[in-house]
Amino acid sequence: MENAGISKAGKTKMSKSKTKERKVGKAKPSKSRFKRILLFLLIAGVICIVATFCIDGYVRASVSDRIISVQQASQLDVDCILVLGAFVRTNETPSYILQDRLDRGIELYDLGASDRLLMSGDHGRVNYDEVNVMKQFAIDAGVPSQHVFMDHAGFSTYESLYRARDIFLAKKIIIVTQEYHLYRSLYIADRLGLEAYGAAAAAKDYSGQSYRDFREMLARVKDFFYVIIKPEPTYLGEAIPVHGNGDLTNDK
Repeated sequence: MENAGISKAGKTKMSKSKTKERKVGKAKPSKSRFKRILLFLLIAGVICIVATFCIDGYVRASVSDRIISVQQASQLDVDCILVLGAFVRTNETPSYILQDRLDRGIELYDLGASDRLLMSGDHGRVNYDEVNVMKQFAIDAGVPSQHVFMDHAGFSTYESLYRARDIFLAKKIIIVTQEYHLYRSLYIADRLGLEAYGAAAAAKDYSGQSYRDFREMLARVKDFFYVIIKPEPTYLGEAIPVHGNGDLTNDK
């Protein structure tokens, strides 16, 4: 009986020892799996970063020759000068970025690049309206109201250009925005079949430009894939040819 008791105790110890061994054995592959996952995420991150820089560089390089001087732009005969919208203040005045775009667009109008201005921006809310502010700015500068069209549904760069082609029936345009934004704008225009040239707004230092540059780089990558799919914009509708009367777009 004594031997049996010892035997049972020995079995109990052996059983506990095996359990510990099994636990230790499971811990090793768990740590190894974690390392593999970490390595995979690291490699994936590096690939994403490299791909981002490669796509960004490709987009900029492919359209850089389409960014032209004011003098060169003034020699073109285009369907319209497309001014891309930006933030407007609560007192309904354009931000500095938008004002610089408007100044350049009006300058090109005065120089004869086109007799039509197309103001494209966000007017998706009752209490926020970029395009009427933009049009009023041009009218105050002496541009006839009927020469200024408004695209009330230019919610993104892609949508502004898509609608310039399909709603306003433009084929040859000058895009006006800051230079960092022109690369993406021209790339989208090219992939949508538009003959587009870019005239940069006056070069200035704006608050928060580093963040804006970073965000724009990511946006170039996004739209690189977006123009492959070519989804329809939020709104389409009946055509309003840009060669007609801009007042048809009032209060739309």
